[in-house]
Amino acid sequence: MTMSEFAATELSVSDFVALHNQVLEYALPNVTIVGELANFRVSKNRWVYFDLKDETASVRFFGTVYQLSGPLEDGMLLKVQGVPRLHPQFGFSITVQSIRPAGEGSLKKAADLLEAQLRKEGLFALERKRPLPYPPERVGLITSGESAAYADFMKILNTRWQGMSITLADVQVQGEVAPEQIVRAIANFNALPEPPEVLVITRGGGSTDDLWAFSTEQVTRAVAASRIPTLVAIGHEVDTSLAELAADQRASTPSNAAELLTPDKKQVRRDLQARHGELDRQLRQTLQLCRRQVAEHRIELSKTTVQALTGHRQRLLSQRQLLAVLDPVATLRRGYAIVRDTAAGTIVRRVQAVQPGQHLTVRLADGEFKTKVE
Repeated sequence: MTMSEFAATELSVSDFVALHNQVLEYALPNVTIVGELANFRVSKNRWVYFDLKDETASVRFFGTVYQLSGPLEDGMLLKVQGVPRLHPQFGFSITVQSIRPAGEGSLKKAADLLEAQLRKEGLFALERKRPLPYPPERVGLITSGESAAYADFMKILNTRWQGMSITLADVQVQGEVAPEQIVRAIANFNALPEPPEVLVITRGGGSTDDLWAFSTEQVTRAVAASRIPTLVAIGHEVDTSLAELAADQRASTPSNAAELLTPDKKQVRRDLQARHGELDRQLRQTLQLCRRQVAEHRIELSKTTVQALTGHRQRLLSQRQLLAVLDPVATLRRGYAIVRDTAAGTIVRRVQAVQPGQHLTVRLADGEFKTKVE
């Protein structure tokens, strides 16, 4: 059909809309447009409507709040990817697929707006920060496996410490798909039956636009919500992303992240050697002190033993002397005698206790004899 024949064809409104969309789908399946945000509004906390404009034109857009990378304000420069469509009732608009700020000023403005919102919610509060294991045995690493950040992190980590298990989630760290891949990697690590002890999210330096993924709302919230403690190191020391503010700990660079996670094995070895020397010195001092104390105790024990033996000898001598005085044999030697009734064996103490003809036994110092009372 020639253009003239096509132009002469009569179409219903619905047919025109359908034909128009077929042409758009063939010629422009999706477009990316950069322009200044205008007439931004949110309907029913779900639908998003706005325009992008420049000096001479304006284009309408339609999407959902789930496609927003963070709070937006009129006047910001945006880069929006979407599908052009002619709606049967609402006219021409572009259905949004992705939205992101464009240009240093808009990126900073978007980050500032989102930071204020998340700070108000308490996502950056110090009381939410958890300590990181030191050193961890299992580390989940989220970065690009081909990046200098990955190489620097692994080099420093292996130089300082060994024996850790490193699981890499290889993701894109810039571009449109980066936020979704980073969020999915965080979710996958958190869903493991035996998750790593710490998550490290890192990339090297770059422009504000290059680092944009780590200041998006979805990545920042995913870092804050992780049940695994997080360490985030984005860019150079002067760069600070919102994901770093939400992390349990921030590192200035990928290399610094490795340093924060692990001790320096050379320094640990020096510390152990110094500790070994100190313990050896303390042990020698303790042994010397124990020897002195044992010698002092031996002298004290010897003195105490001698004093105890002397006291026992004196008491024994006194008891012997007392026994000698009380010994009945000694009394018998002085001329006394012990008289017993021979039949009963009882001692006779008075004359009135004996009868004529009674047999008695008389005990003297050198023996005894028997007698009969007359």
